Amino acid sequence: MLITHDTECALSILVELLNTAPEACGAEQLPDLAALAGFVVRQEISEVDALTAADLAAVQELRGRLREVFSAGSTDRAAELVNAVVAAAGTTPRLTNHDHHGWHIHYFAPHAALGDHLAAELGMALAFIVMAGERERLRRCEAPDCARVFVDLSRNRSRRYCDSRTCGNRLHVAAYRARQRSAETVATG
Repeated sequence: MLITHDTECALSILVELLNTAPEACGAEQLPDLAALAGFVVRQEISEVDALTAADLAAVQELRGRLREVFSAGSTDRAAELVNAVVAAAGTTPRLTNHDHHGWHIHYFAPHAALGDHLAAELGMALAFIVMAGERERLRRCEAPDCARVFVDLSRNRSRRYCDSRTCGNRLHVAAYRARQRSAETVATG
């Protein structure tokens, strides 16, 4: 599957946004404008004007709608959800060349409200995944105590955890220790 640099960047922002939700990490990670501004800076989201309380509410609401795509029961349902997000954003595709990124497409109007900006960019990234028949790449972490999401961009679609250093490693260590205990029980039994 060919994923453009722009789409990969948008998918990265999407995952980071979805994993700021209380259901993903136990507490709201975007509780105020300062946190939202930090998110915008960390994710290098361009063409964002001064943030308002309305931006914060819109982004939190959008986050919930985008998260639904990851749990859609069918491709038809995923497409319906993505179409609703993109339509509500009023996409305005345009070619742009900024910040040494070369020519690429922005799907939002210049200086659009942050919610519309993210809805257009992230919605289109999801649209490309659904259109390519790659919806199974939109995953939830398989660790039983984790509700984070990720996009599996591995060649063989084998990624199982949101982060192999945390969730993956924790489960592998637990399995190893269980095998060790079992081997000790057999040896002493």
